[in-house]
Amino acid sequence: MIGNERHSLPGVIGGDLLRFGKIPVILLIAVLVSAVTVVTTTHKTRLLTAQREQLVLERDALDIEWRNLILEENALGDHSRVERIATEKLQLQHVDPSQENIVVQK
Repeated sequence: MIGNERHSLPGVIGGDLLRFGKIPVILLIAVLVSAVTVVTTTHKTRLLTAQREQLVLERDALDIEWRNLILEENALGDHSRVERIATEKLQLQHVDPSQENIVVQK
């Protein structure tokens, strides 16, 4: 009697897929691999975009600091220029703070 044989449903489905459904199984695997690749690529792209934004903010902060240093350098350069002109052209000298209270009388 053929009717007394018992087959498990997963076994029957697996056997049918292997016999008659090789192309759909291959296509299903390709779709799943493609979906995982898209999700992974999107995640990495978002991480890189966030990192790029962080680097742009850091670059802007460094640019502002660099401009402030240039301004400070120019201000200090102007001071040393004034000091150089005072010593060379006007023959001015630095005052020693310890000798500041001594008055020379003639």
